[in-house]
Amino acid sequence: MLFLFYLCNVRTLGKIFRFVKPYWHYAGLNVMFNLLSVLFSLVSFGLFVPVLQMLFHTTKIPTTAPPLDLTDYDSLKDNFNYFFGHMITTQGEMTMLVYIAITVIVLFFLRNLTRYMAMYFLANVRNGVVKDLRNNLYEKVLILPLAYFSEQRKGDIISRMTADVQEVEWSIMSSLEMIFRDPIQILAFITTLFVISPRLTLFVLVILPISGYLIGRIGKSLKRSSQKGQKKMGIILSIIEETISGLRIIKAFNAIEFTNHRFRETNQEYTRLMIHLYRKRDLASPLSEFLGAVVLSMVLWFGGRLVLTPGNLLDAAVFLVYLTIFSQVITPAKSITQAYYNIQKGGASMERIEKVLNEPEVIVQKPDAIAKKDFREKIEYKNVSFHYEKENVLKNIDLVIEKGKTIAVVGPSGGGKSTLVDLLPRFYDCTDGEIRIDQIPITDLVIGDLRGMMGIVSQETILFNDSVFNNIAFGMSEISEEDVVAAAKVANAHEFIEKMPLGYFTNIGDRGTKLSGGQRQRLSIARAVLKNPPILILDEATSALDTESERLVQQALENLMRNRTSIVIAHRLSTIQYADEIIVLRRGEIVERGTHNELLERHGVYHRLYELQSFI
Repeated sequence: MLFLFYLCNVRTLGKIFRFVKPYWHYAGLNVMFNLLSVLFSLVSFGLFVPVLQMLFHTTKIPTTAPPLDLTDYDSLKDNFNYFFGHMITTQGEMTMLVYIAITVIVLFFLRNLTRYMAMYFLANVRNGVVKDLRNNLYEKVLILPLAYFSEQRKGDIISRMTADVQEVEWSIMSSLEMIFRDPIQILAFITTLFVISPRLTLFVLVILPISGYLIGRIGKSLKRSSQKGQKKMGIILSIIEETISGLRIIKAFNAIEFTNHRFRETNQEYTRLMIHLYRKRDLASPLSEFLGAVVLSMVLWFGGRLVLTPGNLLDAAVFLVYLTIFSQVITPAKSITQAYYNIQKGGASMERIEKVLNEPEVIVQKPDAIAKKDFREKIEYKNVSFHYEKENVLKNIDLVIEKGKTIAVVGPSGGGKSTLVDLLPRFYDCTDGEIRIDQIPITDLVIGDLRGMMGIVSQETILFNDSVFNNIAFGMSEISEEDVVAAAKVANAHEFIEKMPLGYFTNIGDRGTKLSGGQRQRLSIARAVLKNPPILILDEATSALDTESERLVQQALENLMRNRTSIVIAHRLSTIQYADEIIVLRRGEIVERGTHNELLERHGVYHRLYELQSFI
């Protein structure tokens, strides 16, 4: 049964043991103390049965013993009985009883002390593995390309990082004690049983795989149910995340009942799955106990026949010792059964975690990547194309941006403007062609250095649930308050920050919800100012603002763009009239390029966009 369990779980355990590797010294100490615990258990059970039989005169005290042979079980047994029988005769029965009582106390103290020490060192393994799983998942999320998150539910990813990791902790890691302790215990007991009666033990090993097969069938079904449950939990978390983010719209469109109904249906499906799952898991203990009773009864029947058969195939006293030791096999066997069910249940979560950890990074840094901290000459897009699966987003883009120049990118929605600038910091990689900075392909540069040369201010302002100071100084170390204040002044943010309750150390809430749109955008600009990048990317930074906020933000942007190379995606054409060159994108292709006045004179796409905005 033991070997069948481990064969069935070898893949799941292999995935876990990969994370156990850094903690092998703790695992080794756990195994050592488990061995000692098993040793004290065997001594406590195997030592006193024959001694008590002699002490209470159920067997005769031997007066002689054969020569000692360590390889012969009968020789060891006869010498053992002779030694303790001699002690009973010389020391007296009452004195020997006191010795036995004291020895029992010492042995059980040592047995339980070593069990505790084994669990003491296992705690480092159990919690260390879970910590590393969370760390690896979080790091992977940071590294994975943006395209991955556009295809996945955020709630499902959160579910893998929380519910699935917790399931691994409770289902698999809680079984580590059984994995490290019980196999050793069972192996030691089975070996002892083999020494006592090979024939009876072979009979036991024949009937055990039958019960193991029954348990295995239920375990596989448990894993399938667990996979469905974890997937459904991902959907629940997605609904919760979307509800909190879109609560304003839900209330505005009077969709509370609709949203609540959708959540209740999903939650009911999850509950139904989990009831089914727990019923299967809870079957482990009663099933294993019943099968244990069946096996014990068959051992009693077969062993009894060996005792009662003429020819004394098995001594009655030896059979009692055998049954005593075999009864101790049942408890760890039940634990192994429970561990098997736990591992099957946790294996589904481990597979979901592994799926994220094994996702290809796509945006990879070459081993011999070039370190580059400064920008000197120009940025070149050379015949650049990009597509998502079968959808072409950019086609044959050729563009040169000289240092110190401001380039504006305009065009209808869906024309590929944001994708064009997202290729520069390698949020995505070109499908065809290449982008160069100072004649060096950006794929040859250290990714951290490439992005370090750029500051990005986007339409969707990304702020964190932290203080104003930490949001402006985000990602930068050893920044003084004076530097942050100076950056805020350039971004026209200092005045409103000073009026906040704790000034620069006021918490701005989740995603900066305590601030207005214009204030959030100015904090984002202050962050870019503090970074002081040579290349600036502005992705429709003022399109969502009111007129007064736009004026303040536009002034801050002009301060930021001074003496920098800038790429500006503009929704409002009035903000980019003084750009050195305007690029017009339509359906992923450059259809026009030139200055504001040049493009107006051509009466093309740009002219129509400009007149439409002027009319509005």
